[in-house]
Amino acid sequence: MKWKFILATVLVAATGLVAFNTIPATYPVKKRVRTDPVGTVYVVVDKSDYELKVYDDEGWYATYPVVFGSKDLSDKMMEGDRRTPEGTFKIISKRPHEKWHKMLMLDYPNKESWAKFNERKAKGIIPQKAKIGGGIAIHGTWPNDNIVVDDYTNWTNGCISVKNEDLDELDSYLPVGTRVIIQR
Repeated sequence: MKWKFILATVLVAATGLVAFNTIPATYPVKKRVRTDPVGTVYVVVDKSDYELKVYDDEGWYATYPVVFGSKDLSDKMMEGDRRTPEGTFKIISKRPHEKWHKMLMLDYPNKESWAKFNERKAKGIIPQKAKIGGGIAIHGTWPNDNIVVDDYTNWTNGCISVKNEDLDELDSYLPVGTRVIIQR
């Protein structure tokens, strides 16, 4: 009988931990409403929900689970902070990558990023010698390592990481020039 009490206590405690965790209790299931996107596509990355959503001319098209750099989901402040930048970007190139499957490179830093960075320097929020950083992309994981996305392991240096098979799908229908909105 004692083991039933211990098991019940553990289950109640685990349920409570999930309820207060900042990471969603269940990972979003990839869904699509149409076989192929219609017209112009754009992406919304929601850092709080760990989701990358694709929209087309008819509305919502698909959702993919993602992870980031730091557990701190606030906006990128400077090079080396491992945070994912917030703002509106675009895909500027697509290429294979020897470690992370593929890279959909974003135009970070752009004018909006530079304006926020310079304002933070002027206000003394970041050091005067800080650098803005760069090289932000949507990319995959190490080969056979999709578990980092499934278990919410924020492991990048500020990029957005998706499962490799999801990246293959995204790569197939997101052209260079696609708008990517990153928000919290």
